[in-house]
Amino acid sequence: MEVHFTPDLQAKIDQLVTETGRPPEQLVEDAMAGYVAELETTRKMLDSRYDDLKSGRVKPISGDEVIARLREKSAVRRSRPGS
Repeated sequence: MEVHFTPDLQAKIDQLVTETGRPPEQLVEDAMAGYVAELETTRKMLDSRYDDLKSGRVKPISGDEVIARLREKSAVRRSRPGS
C-alpha cells in the first residue's frame, strides 16, 4: 500500500527519519498502531459512559453547567495562595 502525505507532514516524517535513523515505514506503522490503540480505548470509554447515562447511574448535565463548573474550579485554583 502506498500512502501520500501533505508536504508539511512529509517534511516532519523526513525530519524524524533523520533524527531517529528509523525507516519511514516503521515510524508510520508505530504511529498508526498508537492511533488505533487510542481509538479503541476512547471507544470503550464512550461506550461505558453511554451505558452509565442510559442506565441512570449518572445524570446528564448541560454544556452550560459544564462550563460553569470548570470556571468555578478555575477561579478556586487562581484564588489559592501561591497560584
